[in-house]
Amino acid sequence: MQRPQVKIAFVSLMLLTVAVRAAAGQGGAAVSGVVRDAQGVAQLGALVQAVAENSAVLGTAFTDLHGRYLIPHLAPGKYEVRASAALFVPAMRDNLQLRPGAQTIVNLTLNTLFESATWIPAERRKADEPSDDWKWTMRSAANRPILRLAEDGDVIMVSSSATEASPKHTDRVRAEMTAGDGGFGSSGVHNVFVLDRTLDDGAGLVMHADVGSQPGGTGIRPSTELATGFETRLGFAGAGRAVVSYQSHPELVSSGGTPGLDAMQVASAQQMQIGDFADIEAGGTLYVVRSSGLASGSRPFLKITAHPMKAWTVGYRMATSQNLQSFAGLDSVQPEMPIAVMYQGRTQTEQGHHQEFTVSRKAGPGLLQVAYYRDSLDRVAVSGGGALTAADIQQTLQPGANGIVADSTTGNFRFLSAGFKAQGMNVTLTEPLTSTMWVAVEYGTGAGLAAKDGAVMSLPTLSASLAPELAQTATIALRGRVVRSGTRVRASYRWQPTRLVTAVDPYASFGDQAYFSCHLRQALRLGSLLPAGLDATVDVTNLMAQGYRPFLSADGRTLFLAQSPRTLQAGLAFTF
Repeated sequence: MQRPQVKIAFVSLMLLTVAVRAAAGQGGAAVSGVVRDAQGVAQLGALVQAVAENSAVLGTAFTDLHGRYLIPHLAPGKYEVRASAALFVPAMRDNLQLRPGAQTIVNLTLNTLFESATWIPAERRKADEPSDDWKWTMRSAANRPILRLAEDGDVIMVSSSATEASPKHTDRVRAEMTAGDGGFGSSGVHNVFVLDRTLDDGAGLVMHADVGSQPGGTGIRPSTELATGFETRLGFAGAGRAVVSYQSHPELVSSGGTPGLDAMQVASAQQMQIGDFADIEAGGTLYVVRSSGLASGSRPFLKITAHPMKAWTVGYRMATSQNLQSFAGLDSVQPEMPIAVMYQGRTQTEQGHHQEFTVSRKAGPGLLQVAYYRDSLDRVAVSGGGALTAADIQQTLQPGANGIVADSTTGNFRFLSAGFKAQGMNVTLTEPLTSTMWVAVEYGTGAGLAAKDGAVMSLPTLSASLAPELAQTATIALRGRVVRSGTRVRASYRWQPTRLVTAVDPYASFGDQAYFSCHLRQALRLGSLLPAGLDATVDVTNLMAQGYRPFLSADGRTLFLAQSPRTLQAGLAFTF
């Protein structure tokens, strides 16, 4: 009784196959597939379009009762297939290469607005951050394969809701040891261990541990820094990142002789795209710091970038932290350590508010950006050094004085000074020199803290001895990889008046640099004698020790202030 039905179904399938191949053969290529919603229900009446590279719509179709569509007679080339329907966010598959006479199957999934975006609780990505540092290895958060070749090679099957290849579970481990004068809270020998993992669902996970021993720090426990980061894909072509970190530095001493500084931070960031028109990034950091007292707070940021024309970009940025100003600021899971000191009778941390408007234009392969900014800095951190003694630290407890946090192994210290308001311009030009090397030139105006004319500086009165001063700054930077040797280099020279002890335009890309600084990473190869993955690193800040402002301690010793004291570290890293 069922044989006639089987024969009819078989004949219908044969006729459908012949018709599809005939349509593809007559007009070149063809695209077909099924449109469903996130629950897998076929969508009737959805509009499907084939869009060429020049944005011209070369084919349209509507889905039938079973969600199927067919767009025949397409010329070979690169296309974008787009599906849209009422109450759904459009779904698309781009960079689809159609070959002559081939039928490509593109299955699309439509999502509602609620299903497309899920908001979790809520730069500084340095422009010259070495690319060899740990980066997020986020793969597409796919759940189905999208590319399959039929045995005859004619049919390509694609799904818009999956990756171009099945995600693979991969691990990468890096072990590193560095030693040298790393400055405040970073000197001595540091043993670093990093585990970078790509999960089965495509999400990225990293764990970072740094255990350091201080030079001459007999009886001082090792410093410890632990961090865990996670990234996942979200709707609107967006992504979310979160980093949880803990830092403990027993070698740091606060005013009054309080030993140790501990910090717990939770940083998160999200980005999403609104079509081709705008990108939005938002996030921030929650932190708790313990030194001579407890300090806590939050530092949010917001960044909006619009693309009104092909070569032009305009943007707005609001930041309250110099370390995390954008989504890219969480490329590395190793956060800056917040400094909490006594200021005006309370334990407080550095605080400021930065607003910036930018206009940029592509200039050939390079980029020109002009920015206008306004800063409202409430409390400014100032760096100093000179082998502080216990008596020096005790001086900061005098009535009306502000406290400090000192590194007992190196003598470097930090304190808070009164803030100020500033505004200025920043112009940055980046240009590639080769395919692996680029150069950047930056010029900025603004203000920084300098010693008041005629002021006699001492530890108890340091904060009151500084005042803002208008100034300019200029930077030239080089970053990239030398092709033949494989050397990775990041070098910059950032000039500003040497009388200033804080940075001009501190929220700029190179605001944390000082005079001549460089980072080198060289792969070590010696035939089969050395294992693959072994690198040597050198990191130098303010190599020529410029910008030091000397003053005398109570017993006549010379101390100094500087935007960034000189540091030098070197080590070996092994990735396996």
